[in-house]
Amino acid sequence: MPQIPEKIHELTVGQLAARSGAAVSALHFYESKGLISSRRTSGNQRRFARDALRRVAFVRAAQRVGIPLATIREALAELPEGRTPTEDDWARLSESWRSELDERIKQLNRLRDHLTDCIGCGCLSLETCVLSNPDDAFGERGAGSRLLVERRGSTARGDRAPSRAREPEVPCCGD
Repeated sequence: MPQIPEKIHELTVGQLAARSGAAVSALHFYESKGLISSRRTSGNQRRFARDALRRVAFVRAAQRVGIPLATIREALAELPEGRTPTEDDWARLSESWRSELDERIKQLNRLRDHLTDCIGCGCLSLETCVLSNPDDAFGERGAGSRLLVERRGSTARGDRAPSRAREPEVPCCGD
């Protein structure tokens, strides 16, 4: 990793990328989102203050644990005078993000558990299927393609079938 002499107080985008491990395009993106800032030279080149390294590290660490960029930007905006986050700032913010992460973990565990209920079925209309059709009003009537069965039954009675294109019948769950 290239070392930057102490007397250099500003970094080019390439130096910042090399030191932070972030791609130049990511740094441009972070800047466009207000997460880091630069000044422009007379030649219109970006120059970043050395503390941008800590801000980029802060952003990347927060992203790794799943914090959205908008939330990261809000956290950085709360820092007095736009200063660079400190270890204490990280501790405070990460504690506030903990409950959000715990809730996401619970949601992912529920999704994983429901996924195993659906594997092998293929109908995506199980009574307990909350993945593909969470508000399945027909699930109470049982698994499978009930609408097709009901539509065929009404046609056999002489009722007019709905004028939608006919859907293919898909056998499901022993139907």
